[in-house]
Amino acid sequence: MDGIVTDVAVGVKRGSDELLSGSVLNSPNSNMSSLVVTANGNDNKKFKGEDKMDGAPSRVLHIRKLPGEVTETEVIALGLPFGKVTNILMLKGKNQAFLELATEEAAITMVNYYSAVTPHLRNQPIYIQYSNHKELKTDNTLNQRAQAVLQAVTAVQTTNTSISGTTVSESAVTPAQSPVLRIIIDNMYYPVTLDVLHQIFSKFGAVLKIITFTKNNQFQALLQYGDPVNAQQAKLALDGQNIYNACCTLRIDFSKLVNLNVKYNNDKSRDYTRPDLPSGDGQPALDPAIAAAFAKETSLLAVPGALSPLGIPNAAAAAAAAAAGRVGMPGVSAGGNTVLLVSNLNEEMVTPQSLFTLFGVYGDVQRVKILYNKKDSALIQMADGNQSQLAMSHLNGQKMYGKIIRVTLSKHQTVQLPREGLDDQGLTKDFGNSPLHRFKKPGSKNFQNIFPPSATLHLSNIPPSVSEDDLRTLFANTGGTVKAFKFFQDHKMALLQMSTVEEAIQALIDLHNYNLGENHHLRVSFSKSTI
Repeated sequence: MDGIVTDVAVGVKRGSDELLSGSVLNSPNSNMSSLVVTANGNDNKKFKGEDKMDGAPSRVLHIRKLPGEVTETEVIALGLPFGKVTNILMLKGKNQAFLELATEEAAITMVNYYSAVTPHLRNQPIYIQYSNHKELKTDNTLNQRAQAVLQAVTAVQTTNTSISGTTVSESAVTPAQSPVLRIIIDNMYYPVTLDVLHQIFSKFGAVLKIITFTKNNQFQALLQYGDPVNAQQAKLALDGQNIYNACCTLRIDFSKLVNLNVKYNNDKSRDYTRPDLPSGDGQPALDPAIAAAFAKETSLLAVPGALSPLGIPNAAAAAAAAAAGRVGMPGVSAGGNTVLLVSNLNEEMVTPQSLFTLFGVYGDVQRVKILYNKKDSALIQMADGNQSQLAMSHLNGQKMYGKIIRVTLSKHQTVQLPREGLDDQGLTKDFGNSPLHRFKKPGSKNFQNIFPPSATLHLSNIPPSVSEDDLRTLFANTGGTVKAFKFFQDHKMALLQMSTVEEAIQALIDLHNYNLGENHHLRVSFSKSTI
């Protein structure tokens, strides 16, 4: 931060020079007005009482019980989401600070917010109340470091704001300097795991917690640093960058949340400060040795001289999936686990063929086994660990036949076929030689068109004789509503939109490889476009 601070301090002219004159707090209270700030930021012994909690609102806030090592930047960051911070005074000897906001309204919003949500700095609760002072006057020469930090942060905030077109002094809680980042990944042709995110974002500071989830058909994550400054630096450096060459683009914003509550350490969420957390879903907690390795973990992805901006070459895409298996899954082969366990299936409806079709969107399914004693669960073996990771990240939490399915990595290395002559009621099926595998050809265009389940479907291999009405009728017969349709210019391909993602999943299961006549079998996949 220091490099930024010195540049900005020289380049930015303060608008309110009067703030910088005088070395005392201007206050109606005579007992407080004799506070003198010494050069090292420690307070003089003349500082008497503390502000009272129930004081009248003021744009100057008194912050108490600060951790010993806390920086000006961290204190300023507490106020930034609520409006412009105009001055700061650190009383390091007393573990206290005064923070001045541009308006009383912003200060009221901040106090109200933090009375409901206890603020923490460096995992320690702190206390915020109105000061008796109506404004803060500090000696610029004695309070130089704080002023430089304030100018730097303000300059960064002003530039960010002018780009996004919002105003900094909104009194509502606007996401600015939170230690929590919200990350969306566009063009996710390869799986991006929690461990890959940890590796990339750790370059900017200690990552405390990560939660990943799918929302609006997009893989997203919330990631919390120990210090909002790290979040700011990571956002500036990484927003818009690709994780792998030409795909997996990071879109980063500050979250409105200031703290993440992680309940489980598993492939979806992790609290690096609490390796003792359970993994949830009845899975055993992490091996203590692996838990200890969390903070130190170094992945095989950081290859020097790589092609892509984030230091992860294309060749490492498959390794990304393996990295997920590396933590918390002892004994997983280097290629990543190829077998998935799918649970909460609709046992009345599900078949090996329907699972083959849906999971086949994300990889070449080799074998499917619906469990004989637990028919709402199935094991699915993919061609490699990369594909199983991709299918898991896209399909976990989606609805199939009216039920939200859970997809996790299985402890099994392969799916066993039933012994010769043994009838297992068609619950196990070998698809190893299926002509319907989408990814058999190396470099196939299908690798570029892997998208999360969406209401819009991409149709291809349509024969000339088949009309829009034919296709609309066909898809309506799967039990959903066709909302929109658009042919591509050559009429061999089209986009068709169902009313929900669940309906689109159903239509894909029913109609992928449907025979439209003239030796044309319809190909259906999810689209990133909307009509």
